[in-house]
Amino acid sequence: MKTIKTVLLYPPEQNWPDTMCKPNGSLAYPMLAGALREAGYEVEIFDACVGNEKDDLSTVFYNSSDLPSGMLKTGVSDERILEQVKDADLVGITSIFSHQETMVLESVRLIRKHFPDKLIVSGGVNARHRSKLFFDAGVDIICTSEAERTIIEIVKVLENNSNDFSHIGLIMEKSKGIINPVNSGIVWKLDELPLPAWDLLPNDRYWEIGRPHGGHFKKGTELKYASMMTSLGCPFSCAYCHIALEKEGSMSGDIGRFRTKSDERVLQELDILKNKIGVKQVFIEDDSIFGHKKRAIGMLKKISGFGLDILDVNGVNIIHLLKRGKPDYEVIELLAEVGFTDIVLPFESAHQRIIRKWCSNKWKVDNIDVEGLVRAIKDSGMRVAANYMIGFPDETREEVMSTIDFARENMKYGLDASNFFLVMPLPGTPMFDYAIRNNNLPRDFNPDKMHWQKANMKNTIIPPEELEEIRNEAWQSINRGNYVNYKKDMVVEDTNTGEIHTLGTDVDE
Repeated sequence: MKTIKTVLLYPPEQNWPDTMCKPNGSLAYPMLAGALREAGYEVEIFDACVGNEKDDLSTVFYNSSDLPSGMLKTGVSDERILEQVKDADLVGITSIFSHQETMVLESVRLIRKHFPDKLIVSGGVNARHRSKLFFDAGVDIICTSEAERTIIEIVKVLENNSNDFSHIGLIMEKSKGIINPVNSGIVWKLDELPLPAWDLLPNDRYWEIGRPHGGHFKKGTELKYASMMTSLGCPFSCAYCHIALEKEGSMSGDIGRFRTKSDERVLQELDILKNKIGVKQVFIEDDSIFGHKKRAIGMLKKISGFGLDILDVNGVNIIHLLKRGKPDYEVIELLAEVGFTDIVLPFESAHQRIIRKWCSNKWKVDNIDVEGLVRAIKDSGMRVAANYMIGFPDETREEVMSTIDFARENMKYGLDASNFFLVMPLPGTPMFDYAIRNNNLPRDFNPDKMHWQKANMKNTIIPPEELEEIRNEAWQSINRGNYVNYKKDMVVEDTNTGEIHTLGTDVDE
């Protein structure tokens, strides 16, 4: 049998000039690499944004180049990417984040041009929903669902010198069309998943750069962080989220179903991160950490005092912080105890029709003690901000203004900041499908032009240019100096340059 080598490639990063470049951080590759390694196959992870020991960070990461789009590209040269993948039998490039789609496709084109016979596999929400772009760029196979099992099957085909992939859950470009998925490869019992291969990540480089995706750290804090997941999926089906379409019968299969790891498995992973990787801060990347609230509370109690700061990036919802509309003090105090430094309240809208239609009707406008909730979080020692979304396709001026008025009122209770986002119809979401059907978004849209400060759709009830004016005015008038101070306080010192960087959402100035 042939010995198969796989290289999993994070592409170079791109970002707007007024934002901070941060390494990708997706858990997809440690999870896939763990599966391949457990099966006995050779696998490497190469993050082209930061390089490896062969690359000088001052050149690779701190010397971005201009892109035709006006964005900045950060990462190693094309030659270094080619050097890293030249001996690979399979190159995996996932596409989860829409703002990185361009870099994924450019990397695919580069590799295909120089290695016409190399097998290139992609996956993620963008790849499966925009498959033609990926096939046109040079991708051979797209994994349509979770790929920990699927990638093993692909490697086995290569190992046997075969080209018959028809039994695997994927779509494949052929000269006469596409082979449709035949199975999903979903793992329902998450404890059966192989342990993620965090050790294959360039952790020392991430820690030297010191730019995690969130968190509030005092100056001088030693940042040695990593990400993990204690669950997959989400019980909600918000229109702006791809999970809403990841159901039984869909291309991906029911990967949006909420599934959990056992407490024992979570503790095992934390032990590895702490004692083998050397991690001090852990970001929990669950889509909905409190999707099963009782389970989450029990788990967090067990890991309290573990010797790691446990921080969430995106999995806490307003309803999870409440009990019958009032603050759930047990949950709030527990989050502070395990290490949370910040909570962002995703109110989304203050109008019940919008919440009902677009946001899974997650909370009731008239049945929530916002003041009590904010004060409870602040009293626990955490900072608290709020997120609001405006510019839904059918949202009226009255509905938008009700949200802005709600945000203005909430600031009186002690919020550190209010963030205002213009709705982004990302591929793979019901919002995207709606926008295409109703001529709010052209079919050939450019994801590089999507931005949370820009009106991303046309033919909305409120004209796009007015939506941008409303958002900007709301941000300036409601936050005043709060937001800038809030972000400036989220600082770390770059050990390479001595510079001080702010973390979290970039300052909106």
